[in-house]
Amino acid sequence: MDKSRIPGFYKLSMKDRIQAVQQRGLLGKEELRQLTSGSHTLTPETADKMIENVIGVLGIPMGIGLNFVINDKHYLVPMAVEEPSIVAAISSAAKLALPTGGFRVESTEQLLIGQIQIVDVPHPGKAQTQIMQRRDEIINLANSLHPNMVARGGGARGIEVHLHQSPSTGKNMLVIHLLVDTCDAMGANLVNTMCEGVASLVETITGGKVFLRILSNLTDRSLVTARVVYPVAILAGKGFSGEQVRDGIILANDLAVVDPYRATTHNKGIMNGIDAVALATGNDWRSIEAAAHAYAARNGRYSSLTKWYKDEHGNLAGELEIPMKVGTVGGPLQSNRSVMINHQILAVDSARELAELMGAVGLAQNFSALRALVTSGIQSGHMTLHARSVAMAAGAPDAMFDTVVDRLIESGEIKIWKAREIVDTLHRQPPASVESVDSGSEPLAVGHGKVILLGEHAVVYGSHALAVPVPLAIQAKIANNDEGIDIIIPRWGVEQRLQRKPEQRHSFEKPFALILEQLQLLDQPMRIEIFPNVPRAVGLGSSAAVAVAITRALNQHFQLKLNDEQINTLAFECEKVAHGTPSGIDNTMATYGYPMLYRKGEPALMEAMRIGAELPLVIGFSGVESLTAKMVARVASAQQKNPAIYRRMFNGIDGLVMEAKTALQQGDWQQLGELMNVNQGLLNAMQISCWEIEEMIQIARNHGALGAKVTGGGGGGACIALCPQRQQEVVEALQHAGYEAMAVTVNQEQHND
Repeated sequence: MDKSRIPGFYKLSMKDRIQAVQQRGLLGKEELRQLTSGSHTLTPETADKMIENVIGVLGIPMGIGLNFVINDKHYLVPMAVEEPSIVAAISSAAKLALPTGGFRVESTEQLLIGQIQIVDVPHPGKAQTQIMQRRDEIINLANSLHPNMVARGGGARGIEVHLHQSPSTGKNMLVIHLLVDTCDAMGANLVNTMCEGVASLVETITGGKVFLRILSNLTDRSLVTARVVYPVAILAGKGFSGEQVRDGIILANDLAVVDPYRATTHNKGIMNGIDAVALATGNDWRSIEAAAHAYAARNGRYSSLTKWYKDEHGNLAGELEIPMKVGTVGGPLQSNRSVMINHQILAVDSARELAELMGAVGLAQNFSALRALVTSGIQSGHMTLHARSVAMAAGAPDAMFDTVVDRLIESGEIKIWKAREIVDTLHRQPPASVESVDSGSEPLAVGHGKVILLGEHAVVYGSHALAVPVPLAIQAKIANNDEGIDIIIPRWGVEQRLQRKPEQRHSFEKPFALILEQLQLLDQPMRIEIFPNVPRAVGLGSSAAVAVAITRALNQHFQLKLNDEQINTLAFECEKVAHGTPSGIDNTMATYGYPMLYRKGEPALMEAMRIGAELPLVIGFSGVESLTAKMVARVASAQQKNPAIYRRMFNGIDGLVMEAKTALQQGDWQQLGELMNVNQGLLNAMQISCWEIEEMIQIARNHGALGAKVTGGGGGGACIALCPQRQQEVVEALQHAGYEAMAVTVNQEQHND
């Protein structure tokens, strides 16, 4: 019998549902009697022994999630939740996953962290070393406090030492992390006892005073990764094709990745399912929530816990990575009959298996929420989502999909017949013109994308930088409007009206307002349409390219007669708004679009260069937003604290740039690659890299890149790799590791005519 499937379960009476579960061997006679009679419910007398000041018991509905197959095992999933639709939603999501085998889930070793805070340490650096030298002694003492846990295969596994500065006193404090395997217990009290027990030894070793001794609820050493694939055909329904639903879910998840306001609601939906299982199984849902939300903000910006994408077969694929430390033994299980019955229904063999199941439930709940949201959104939502659905219905191929969406919006006729007409037009055009939007009577204005080969950050302080354009651009067009100023960027999902009052403007709107104000066009109704081929926030100069493209479009539409120098100057002012203290290289490259040796100044050096041969590059995207303003501020702060050290680094980078200029002109890619690698070492020393960038750089070098480095502001964003004859190999290696990558070739003749 398929234990996870009970057809028509929702139609049965409650008594018949209980019997259906019992027939699958998940309930004994006593549990059947308790559920049927209601005697399993927590009594006021029992509740009075559990917490303080009891006056009654609050009941919560307990349901069963159906259809779950996780790692080839079938489950009925007990859920305690008062919100309607959650149980039905996850059951539906699990059923739709059955054709591809259900959910695949894996997890790390389930460790809990205990923190021991040590203050008034005379020599923190020396104390760190001494703690690690006596690591085994501390671990052995901790384990001696819980010999039964050690006998079951658990216990303290390792130690980490962290150094922090107190914000209130400015003094250093050490924090020991005691890593503990608590087996099938939640383990909070166990870990707290261990931390208390080793405190005296830690004080002896460090010469300091132990203060806090408590577990951490950020359980990032107990990670669960759940994956699922939904066949695109099975997603169709409610008047939408499977492709529409698939792409809508991906687009909705994209917003949660970049926008913390959306991510908060998005992740709350994930926890709707997980919390219900946690409550039903007697686990600490508050701890699980805290860990999940902290983990969602681990990169310094709150983001989505899930990733949805189209796999190589065109199916919808989803992934959830979340910290999950739960227990299957302990007080709540033994004191609450409902919890005991739920564990019997689940029939999990370990706490780790329960954690994996909860990860699958969270992913299922997220899918159901997104599916409901985007199908409603496609029907009644914004112009961009509607245009995307129309393009999908018209059968627009992947290679031209975004262009079809752009042209639909530009045409104002968001209809299937119009989308098909655009597809036919694109098929008849030469390949090189596919990415250009049909401009009608007015050609599109352009701002160029770029990569910095060498010289990031040092260029802010007067050093040279070497940059080349990439065959990616921002295009813009101005159209007349009845009222107001509308900003439309279909590929970035932006559709908004510029606020008239400056204090009401979002930071995104400020560069637009600055340009319009400088050109005395703030009172002119218009629609600003932007068609980007440069990814945003990755260090390729998208903000400057947008400013240049918009200014050129305004210049063209309103016949302002601006020259390139004036356009460049205005774009530089926009860069100040976006990045604080820019060097000026991004707006200069966006304006002029040719290989350039650049140095800021009055006037700036903008030496156009002819390169010795085609420059074969690969751009890898980290998936982490590049926060240029933050990185510029970080380097500025470090430079102020250590001006002599940073001046030597800037001078060193300047020397590398001048050598790279010669290598670029001569087409000496071996030398250029070596110089890029050295430059990366200095940039890493400035702490503008990140582990994703470093991993991509290593992958590129291992697969034949002569040189690889971060490009642009850093802190995420993109890296570039110099890959003569190895571009495709490097692209495939980066993609295999989970990164987006593309090959670009800078032609020696490429410049802005």
